Amino acid sequence: MKSVREIELLAEQAHAGQVDKVGVPYIEHVRAVAAGLAPLGDALVMAGLLHDVLEDTDWTAESLLGTGVPTQVVAIVQAVTNQPGMAYEEKVRYIAANPQATLVKIADNAHNSRDDRAAQLPPETRERLAAKYRAARAVLWPAASRAEIETIVRTVNPALLPELDEHRAD
Repeated sequence: MKSVREIELLAEQAHAGQVDKVGVPYIEHVRAVAAGLAPLGDALVMAGLLHDVLEDTDWTAESLLGTGVPTQVVAIVQAVTNQPGMAYEEKVRYIAANPQATLVKIADNAHNSRDDRAAQLPPETRERLAAKYRAARAVLWPAASRAEIETIVRTVNPALLPELDEHRAD
C-alpha cells in the first residue's frame, strides 16, 4: 500500500503542467483539499490528493489500483468523478449518498469557494460558480456531521463557517 507522500508524488506527476482557473498550479488545489481532510484519516487525504485525477488526466481507476493505491481510495475518487451525461446537481446528490465521497467533495467545494480564488475570476463566472457551489453545500452539508464539516472548513475556507447553521440542524 502506498503512503500519503507517495500518493502526493503521484498527484504531482499526474497534474504536472496543469493550472486552475486562476492560473495557479493545479497541485495546490488538491493539496488544499487534502489538508482539510488530514484530521479525518489517511484514506481521505489520499482521495483528496487524487480527487480530480480520473477526470483531468489520463489516469484510470485500473492504473491507480495497479500502482498500489488502496481500493477504498480509488472507490472514493470514482465516486467524486464526473460521469458523462450526469448533470452537476445529480452528481452532488450521488456523492451525498457516500459518506467518504461527501467529505472529499465538501473539502473540494470549500477550496473552490474561497474568496481569494473567486476574486480573480470575471464577475459573471464568479457569480455563477458561487451559486453552483452554494447549492451543492445545501445538499452535501446535511449529509455529513457538523464536526466533520467544521474540521474541513476551518482549514480550507473558514469564511464559510457562518453558513453552517443554514444547512445543519444539529
